Amino acid sequence: MSQVTITLPDGSTRDVSAGTPVRDIAAGISPGLARAAYAGVVDGKLVDLSHPLEKDSAVRIVTDKSPEALALLRHSTAHLMAAAVTNLFPGAQCGIGPATDEGFFYDFIVDRPFVPEDLAAIEDRMKELAQQDLPYERQMWPREEAKAFFAKRGEPLKVQLIDEKTAGQKDVSCYTIKDKETFVDFCVGPHVPSTSKLKAFKLLTTSNAYWKGDARNAPMQRIYGTAFAAEKDLKAYLAQIEEAKKRDHRKLGKELGLFMFHPWAPGSAFWFHKGTTLYNTLANYMREVLFPAGYVEVKAPLMYNKALWERSGHWSHYRQNMFLIESEGETMSLKPMNCPGHFLMYASTTHSYRDLPVRFHEQSPLHRNEASGVLSGLTRVRQFSQDDAHCFVTQEQIGEEIERLIRLVQRVYGDFGLPFTAKLSTRPEEFLGEIATWDDAEAQLKEALKRANLEYTLNEGDGAFYGPKIDFDVTDAIGRKWQCATIQLDYQQPENFDLKYIGADNAEHRPIVIHRAIVGSFERFIAILIEHYAGAFPLWLAPVQAIVLPISDRHQEYAARVRDRIAAAGLRVELDDRQEKIGYKIREAQLQKVPYMLVTGDREAAEGTVSVRSRSAGDFGARSIDAFVAAASDEIATKSPGMAAPAEQKTA
Repeated sequence: MSQVTITLPDGSTRDVSAGTPVRDIAAGISPGLARAAYAGVVDGKLVDLSHPLEKDSAVRIVTDKSPEALALLRHSTAHLMAAAVTNLFPGAQCGIGPATDEGFFYDFIVDRPFVPEDLAAIEDRMKELAQQDLPYERQMWPREEAKAFFAKRGEPLKVQLIDEKTAGQKDVSCYTIKDKETFVDFCVGPHVPSTSKLKAFKLLTTSNAYWKGDARNAPMQRIYGTAFAAEKDLKAYLAQIEEAKKRDHRKLGKELGLFMFHPWAPGSAFWFHKGTTLYNTLANYMREVLFPAGYVEVKAPLMYNKALWERSGHWSHYRQNMFLIESEGETMSLKPMNCPGHFLMYASTTHSYRDLPVRFHEQSPLHRNEASGVLSGLTRVRQFSQDDAHCFVTQEQIGEEIERLIRLVQRVYGDFGLPFTAKLSTRPEEFLGEIATWDDAEAQLKEALKRANLEYTLNEGDGAFYGPKIDFDVTDAIGRKWQCATIQLDYQQPENFDLKYIGADNAEHRPIVIHRAIVGSFERFIAILIEHYAGAFPLWLAPVQAIVLPISDRHQEYAARVRDRIAAAGLRVELDDRQEKIGYKIREAQLQKVPYMLVTGDREAAEGTVSVRSRSAGDFGARSIDAFVAAASDEIATKSPGMAAPAEQKTA
């Protein structure tokens, strides 16, 4: 039998017989690795442990510590769940069951919706199957035999998938758990070697779904679940889910009187006065950051003739997501993004190379015709605004401008206490422009990241077809990641709109456009902030920064003077003059998460002071009004987490 040479991650090599399965490589390294093995990576491709090695290859064994392990484990758990469902619900049709960032799901056609008792029974059956150490086996079936098999079983969806995904193939990949009677699915895999590897999983929720996500197709029931390699990780995730429920921005938004939704305006928020204050504070903060950085604010129209979108390319690729309007025989659209309007504004005047970079910033409302089924609070809406900007630069200015943008990202996320990570996405297989131009742009992005001392991961080939990009993910207080900022180079739209500048050689040149947003959609970012802070905003962001609480009716006149003085100093302050006990007022202010409560009674009125109570640090005691204003103003200016507590509290 012929031999093949296997190269391991440490550079060592082994000669084995051709056809040797990956599992034997693991066993040859150590019995412990063989027990821990999930799968293998052969020449960069993830494969089952049963995969035969037919040629010289680089091999790496995947264990629960490998980056590929979690998605692999979750996909296998989705199959385990489908096995349990088809066992408990004979006649159920299986759709698809992928791994996701949060776990996995599987779609089914069943006679009735799943109920919580069903999830408990399905999960129990999954545990039984897992304990039986049943093998996952990949089988290659003749394509027509596979179609006939699933058709006979009453699973036309699988037949459809085979038709769509394997055209021209002689054989198709199917996976069994134990045997075809226990469970079989059309799937390319790979999977863990057996069900015993699946030890920490939980079914979470169910929802309605449609085949391929299209409401015109068959209605389905989707079961969501999650899985981890270790029970401790599962428990930590479930605890995070419970904490997330408490922080849900939809729940807190209602309790704190920030915003509401109404079925007559789906996907568009109604902002109450406190929510409007929060929104405007965020918008004005971005202006304060951007104007000193050389940006100018512009306002382009909200509605355009379709000719604009034909020029930009959105009409052929994005029209289904646009709100269309017929007016006097012309087709118009509400704008879903600001870019084309900014291109028209740039093109309206002549620019010299000395003028560049030109930086346009806009916060006008945008509208996208999102499907009603995906609308979700403030995180997925139809009307929103962004801290949107477009920078027009020369090829030579790319690196410096990107570094400036990275510095802005670092400042903004630092002010909100949001740690972040960066990803650089490079030239995809299909791209526009010259390779040399792409190489230069990518080199400038890497150098800018280096100069900003920012670590990043490299996503080779994941850039847009018109330019490389940098994406930023923030991590909130309970460890969830949210994709926010993006910095996108664009070589295509300057061509579409014939954008120009006059160079030092007195000839016309094409600028490069940098699309960038830091907080992105204000609506979505406010949702992130509500959940990050659990509604307890830092003083500089809080819609109501302080509330004056008179102890009784006779203290109300003094309390009103206190409120007026603090308001005159620029703080957002309210007066609670209800005829309620002071303890009740304090509790109400705590529930509304007001940063500072200022109690006024006989002593305070006599001495011209306020008794300061912090939302988080408790009683600060009496302070003069001027002292409180000075401390609060300093806290706002520095965006610090809170003013200093009295010395006796610090040592307590």
